[in-house]
Amino acid sequence: MGLFYTGKGDGGQSDLGFKKVSKSRVEIRILGDLDHLNSLIGVVKNQPFKKNQIRFGAILTGIQENLFIIQAHIGCLMAGKFKAPEFKKAKVQQLEELIDAFEKQVKPERGFIIPGASFNSAWLDLARTFTRKTELSVLRLKNKLEPKIPAYLNRLSSLFYAMARLAAKQEQKKEKHPVYR
Repeated sequence: MGLFYTGKGDGGQSDLGFKKVSKSRVEIRILGDLDHLNSLIGVVKNQPFKKNQIRFGAILTGIQENLFIIQAHIGCLMAGKFKAPEFKKAKVQQLEELIDAFEKQVKPERGFIIPGASFNSAWLDLARTFTRKTELSVLRLKNKLEPKIPAYLNRLSSLFYAMARLAAKQEQKKEKHPVYR
C-alpha cells in the first residue's frame, strides 16, 4: 500500500483517527473547502510579487499553518479522541494588526472595487472570495467550534482585501469603482 493512495475511501468513507466517517458529512465538506483555500493560498504566495511585497510570502505561509490548525479542530469534532492544538485569540489580533497597517499605507476610499487592477491584486481578491466562501461553510459548525475560528476567517478575508489594495497601489495601478449603469 502506497502513501499517495490507500483505496480505503473508495466506498465513500474516510479514516479519521481510527474511525470511519462518511464523506458526505458536512465536516468533510468543510475540510475540503479549507483544503481548497489553503491550496489557493499556495498558488498566491508563488506569484511574482514586487520586492516591497516580499513580506506577503511569510504572511501567507503563516495563514496556511493556521488553516491546518482549523482543520485539526474540525477533524477532532469527528474523531472524538484527539485534542486539536489551541487556536489562540492572538491569531485574530495579528490579522487585525496587519489589516490596520496595510490600511494606513493604502488610505482607501469607501466603496466597492472592481477586482483585477493588477495581476497580484487579482490573485489576492480571488483568495478573498474563497475565504468568504470557506467562512460561510465553517459557520455551519459555529456552535461546535471556538468563536475565534469564525472570527479568524472573517478577518482573513479582510486581510486579503487589504493586501489586494496594497498590491495594486504598490504596482501603481488605478483601481476602479463599479459605476452601476
